[in-house]
Amino acid sequence: MTREEKLTVIEDLTAQLAEGSTIYLADISGLDAQATSNLRRAAFKANIKLAVVKNTLLAKAMEASEKDFGKLPETLKGNTSLMIAEAGNAPAKLIKDFRKKSERPILKGAFIEEAIYIGDEQLDVLTSIKSKEEVIADIIALLQSPAKNVISGLKSGGGKLAGILKTLSEKES
Repeated sequence: MTREEKLTVIEDLTAQLAEGSTIYLADISGLDAQATSNLRRAAFKANIKLAVVKNTLLAKAMEASEKDFGKLPETLKGNTSLMIAEAGNAPAKLIKDFRKKSERPILKGAFIEEAIYIGDEQLDVLTSIKSKEEVIADIIALLQSPAKNVISGLKSGGGKLAGILKTLSEKES
């Protein structure tokens, strides 16, 4: 690979890192061609960009990026695959689901909305992270709950009040 080609790859990786808020680093070495193909297909269906990258080029792209990746560059040893997604938990779910059939991929680390997770033991934590849409839905449900209680209370209270008034008016007659 020539120097110009390396610079182009670093620029492309830097751009990908800049636009992605969810970045996972995984080790997929040891997967055969069929398993790798299945992983790529599953990643595509889950709207996850998956690319095998050279550690030195990714490290330089991380340095050039405006984001603070903390200790994440230290995980760049051996084979490294870069996963970039919109949803914070999508790559973790993909890895966990894929590991039902295989021992790989192994999570090296993740960068999600400025938070850094290092090590494969973080996989369960990452799968439980809610996506932006799920958090918004939870907030809306919480906001609607008191309003629904007030409305149902007024409806039932109104019915009781009307019944009491009717009973009182009939007693007077």
